[in-house]
Amino acid sequence: MNFNVDEKGYYGDFGGAFIPEMLYPNVEELRQNYLSITAEPDFKKEFDELLKVYVGRPTPLYFAKRLSEKYKTKIYLKREDLCHTGAHKVNNTIGQILLAQRLGKKRIIAETGAGQHGVATATVCALMGIECIVYMGELDIQRQAPNVARMKMLGAEVRPAQSGSKTLKDATNEAIRDWINNPVDTHYIIGSVVGPHPYPDMVARFQAVISEETKWQLAEAEGRDYPDHVIACVGGGSNAAGLYYHYLNDKRVNIIAVEAAGKGIDSGESAATSALGKEGIIHGSKTLLMQTPDGQITEPYSISAGLDYPGVGPMHAHLFRSQRAKFISIPDQEAMDWGLTLSQMEGIIPAIETAHAFAALDVCKFGPEEIVVFNCSGRGDKDLDTYIDYFKL
Repeated sequence: MNFNVDEKGYYGDFGGAFIPEMLYPNVEELRQNYLSITAEPDFKKEFDELLKVYVGRPTPLYFAKRLSEKYKTKIYLKREDLCHTGAHKVNNTIGQILLAQRLGKKRIIAETGAGQHGVATATVCALMGIECIVYMGELDIQRQAPNVARMKMLGAEVRPAQSGSKTLKDATNEAIRDWINNPVDTHYIIGSVVGPHPYPDMVARFQAVISEETKWQLAEAEGRDYPDHVIACVGGGSNAAGLYYHYLNDKRVNIIAVEAAGKGIDSGESAATSALGKEGIIHGSKTLLMQTPDGQITEPYSISAGLDYPGVGPMHAHLFRSQRAKFISIPDQEAMDWGLTLSQMEGIIPAIETAHAFAALDVCKFGPEEIVVFNCSGRGDKDLDTYIDYFKL
């Protein structure tokens, strides 16, 4: 079984492009051009150079000594939190802005939940001098105020989504409406491995630099280029896709995906798509989706603004359905506790999204000679207010 996308844009049963007719020309233009443009030597040279001198890549693969001693296994952290803007998101926005330029686009739109993708999009638009509009749920604007301020400082216009749960799903709906109304001059930078084909594959390819670096860094540190386990948090799933990418078809590597259980899987306030989701279509692709029996999308919940998406990307849906990946769901409390634990054991304050992944250490057992790589996908600056309120710091 192959875990990469096929020529029709599917991962097994999931994927495709289920889009309104008005969007067909935009998505088709991308589909026809993204592979050839990104394979051009000039594109690759500019992409690699910006990742190096602007983003700060390669990011370190850090051996977490104290965690390793406590859990009696070899724990490495891929330090995406050290990227410019504070998370992995910028790997993708650099790639997409270069693509948009080559397609002659003059205006960029994006959606954001936790704000990291919005900041990363605003950053590359400032870098290239291109107009930027970011759609963000009204609730997320309130709980991610520092990132909203960053986007505005970078020159982006932040437009609130005031429908539905006023979070990521609704921001995505608004961005898609904008794209339908401005089809010719606008490129939509989607921030995760979601949306119609070719977005899930395109974003995964730009994020694949994470596992590409991990391979040679592990070879240097351990004498082999693959770990026994790769672990990442999954909302839409771009940080996870980046860490898994070069190991998807390597059966020596176990893939573990950590979702947000919110207040509990059966509480009615959760974002655990693997446990609660059924096949459905959201934002242009067929995937696993939290929905009511009559197909209405269920409102997700997580204390982390970046994980409360009601679905997962089609790559992850396929990994789950095929049992290639093990999915676990972590409630708010355990994730928050891990935010504090990682801070105090390794001196690294993680984003709340990222903290979910580390809770896998309390759920899974690893051997003393096994190598476990976590994607430390984002830093916790943006979440300090949430941490302060939660722990009464």
